[in-house]
Amino acid sequence: MRTLAKFLGIVLVALMATQVHAQQINFDRNLDNFRYPDKRGINVFESPKDTTNTFNGVDVRVGGSFALQYQEIENENAGLPGYEIKEAGSNFNLATANMDLDVALYDGVRMHLRTYLSSRHHHEPYVKGGYLQIDKLEFIKEGFLEGLMQYTTIKVGHMENNYGDAHFRRSDNAQALYNPFVGNLIMDAFTTEVGAEVYYRRNGFIGMVGFTNGKLNQSVEEDETGKTGGASFLAKLGYDKQVNDDLRLRLTGSLYNTGYVPHSYLYSADRAGSRYYGVMQALESEGDDFRAGRYDPKLMNNITAVMINPFVKYGGLEFFGTVEMAKGKASYESDDRTAMQYAGELIYRFGADENVYVGGRYNLVDAEDISGEDVTIDRFQLAAGWFMTRNILLKAEYVIQNYNDFGAASIYNEGKFDGAMVEAVISF
Repeated sequence: MRTLAKFLGIVLVALMATQVHAQQINFDRNLDNFRYPDKRGINVFESPKDTTNTFNGVDVRVGGSFALQYQEIENENAGLPGYEIKEAGSNFNLATANMDLDVALYDGVRMHLRTYLSSRHHHEPYVKGGYLQIDKLEFIKEGFLEGLMQYTTIKVGHMENNYGDAHFRRSDNAQALYNPFVGNLIMDAFTTEVGAEVYYRRNGFIGMVGFTNGKLNQSVEEDETGKTGGASFLAKLGYDKQVNDDLRLRLTGSLYNTGYVPHSYLYSADRAGSRYYGVMQALESEGDDFRAGRYDPKLMNNITAVMINPFVKYGGLEFFGTVEMAKGKASYESDDRTAMQYAGELIYRFGADENVYVGGRYNLVDAEDISGEDVTIDRFQLAAGWFMTRNILLKAEYVIQNYNDFGAASIYNEGKFDGAMVEAVISF
């Protein structure tokens, strides 16, 4: 990945030099069928299906994001011998950065590639993933299946898979501008697998089916069962309608299912790491537990997950909810386990162009843990934010998270962390 990132950097410099020489830089930086990385992308879910065409030759849009947080959080647990945790202090976290390449390749054909230049888990650049998005088939023949493609989108790649709606509002390393809070959900559903997704959108209705190879880390090596991988099936069905100038309604249901995979990373795939640094880290551990603050039910080899997301926006007031059920097991377990997640967030945006907001979120996980215990984790977040420009966001959050019913042989026994964070985000 590092070699590929360096190669992409060289290609990027060459492309920019070519564009400057030819005086063909796209100063408005607009692309068709594209979710913008700035304030215009707020409350956008799947990339829009544009009705107009602006393609006029290959066009490279270079973008990126930068995020920096100041953290002041206190943490504690039962402190039993062998299960003590490191004490979190107050200071700045490592700044994170992304680089995006979005390229209009042909009329209705676009490529996206995201590279993490710096992240919590990897200080060096590495490629997150990318995809080819097809909204027209003009490259086959002019007008080919034009009636069908008016409502259809095809995505193929090693990409962020479209399970649920929560991943459209989460922080993706330095791209934290879409997220009104600092932290993501406790069970943070996010994965990048090789696959394809087909969308059909018409009159507000949304349908999507997709297949992937079920692998985060790609490899041709066989596991102990003699398999190089498995398969995952994705589906989404929903309705999204701007009812009038003030009211928008959206409701979707999503499915992610694997019969067998060598290792499912649905709740642990984000290598960028949790936004809460060092909060529940074992005292004797070395390095940084970059997933601290999250919960992975460890349904490692077989998983079925369902997520329902309602979204309502009336004027400046918006509600986004999550109801999620994940069921499955590791291959050495005989019985399935279940993890449930509930989250609701209420945001009020006001001021000129809704440039200021305040909001709150409550998040609860109730799970049959791999240890055999029935555990719960709850979190409450209060947040406020100010868009200084459409590319610059300053936000603050107060968070309190409690770990309940974890046994004595766990660092989460009577665990808790609470405190404040301030985050500055630039995205363009």
